[in-house]
Amino acid sequence: MTAKEHLIIFDTTLRDGEQSPGASMTRDEKVRIAKALEKLRVDVIEAGFPMASPGDFEAVRAVAETVKDSRICGLARALDADIDRAGEALKGAAAPRIHTFIATSPIHMEKKLRMSPEQVLAQAVHAVKRARRYTDDVEFSPEDAGRSDIDFLCRVLEAVIEAGARTVNIPDTVGYNIPDQFGTLISTLRARIPNSDLAVFSVHCHNDLGLAVANSLAAVRNGARQVECTINGLGERAGNAALEEIVMAVRTRQDLFDCDTRIDTTQIVNCSRLVSGITGFPVQPNKAIVGANAFAHESGIHQDGVLKHRETYEIMRAEDVGWTQNRMVLGKHSGRNAFRARLQELGIIIHSEEELNAAFARFKELADKKHEIFDEDLQALVTDATLDAANERVKLVSMHVCSETGEVPTAALVLLLDGEEHAGTATGGGPVDATFKAIEALVQTGATLRLYSVNAITSGTDAQGEVTVRLEKGGRIVNGQGADTDILVASAKAYINACNKLLSPIQRAHPQVADV
Repeated sequence: MTAKEHLIIFDTTLRDGEQSPGASMTRDEKVRIAKALEKLRVDVIEAGFPMASPGDFEAVRAVAETVKDSRICGLARALDADIDRAGEALKGAAAPRIHTFIATSPIHMEKKLRMSPEQVLAQAVHAVKRARRYTDDVEFSPEDAGRSDIDFLCRVLEAVIEAGARTVNIPDTVGYNIPDQFGTLISTLRARIPNSDLAVFSVHCHNDLGLAVANSLAAVRNGARQVECTINGLGERAGNAALEEIVMAVRTRQDLFDCDTRIDTTQIVNCSRLVSGITGFPVQPNKAIVGANAFAHESGIHQDGVLKHRETYEIMRAEDVGWTQNRMVLGKHSGRNAFRARLQELGIIIHSEEELNAAFARFKELADKKHEIFDEDLQALVTDATLDAANERVKLVSMHVCSETGEVPTAALVLLLDGEEHAGTATGGGPVDATFKAIEALVQTGATLRLYSVNAITSGTDAQGEVTVRLEKGGRIVNGQGADTDILVASAKAYINACNKLLSPIQRAHPQVADV
């Protein structure tokens, strides 16, 4: 038996995952997720794109200063300003990495960059050399490699490795490739590039054809030793390769893979719930590994088989990925120390005694409504508190909603707008519709409602409802979230949270829009 090689897990939830429409995260939310990823034992955390905005720069810096057991990466276009900004954001990291990229496919070079192949090659080499001023750990990506000319791709990769790139990432940027084709591409590049042994080959696959995980695994089978992925497969358009699926596929099929990850798989479900709660993107019940039905059996034949011998229908143990009945049996008589201890176990950061007191008060309020408090309730409680803190311009003061058979639903709300109370009333096709119309009449964002989603955080009729609202105005998309045992209150909170994001002047730049 030979020792298994290490498969590096590069998590880009905080960068590419955040590019999902409306999935922007605050600095503190990024730090919460980063701490959870560190506990998951992720090798590399891509914390963001520092040049995108001052907020993104501060978030990358905060993650770099907080996380010590994972390598922290910042994304930069192949531009001096981007690379310098990333280097500055990563100053406090115990192990920093700069990830720079430029497109290499004919369509991207001609239509987007308006650069010749020789110009792109020169810019790629220059970017890697500049990044090396800040760290020895430089990663280079030829964007849209899946549609690039392989001869040109070989030239670029050989040159950037010579310039000092120690990881070369092959992205299927538009999700165009097929597994056997993509696997062959990786093996061909490794064979044809003379200095390929000096760099780790990585892959970053998008899910436009539903093949991100399959393409990533095909690449691993052909020598890739880093996979870029996200929790729950979050990401641009149809998303990225899902971290939990990559990790468990490799771990479960060790008969086929000559490598393995260092991931603590028991933390997978907790990370999934945290990311879902913060971003407002619920996990579908039939999602592999982390979906509610992933280890459920409805068929009588399946149930009988599992009862007799688990492996008849289960290829993984639910406990191995973090599915447990772990819950916090606390109520309104529970103490502050027990509450604080459980928050710490969940990786929830409390910055001050005042913040703890505020969270504890919210917990007591929730305990009056619910008999049992689950970990998911605590995650939602803290996320909801963060959302409230961010509501600088609009806050919910009170609401009264009336809905009865044969009558038109009516909502009467009082909102705090820029520090002044305003009351409004509206009717609608239902109580939620009336509530949203009353809010819109007062705030007047002029936005279009694109999504309204309700998710029960836990089981039971007293469960908190978690609501996601997506608004669009002028091409800008934002997600709002709210949680409460009263679904109408949760809905109002979510809509108001989305309104506040629309009213905020801070917007992120898109990392694939090159300024050249």
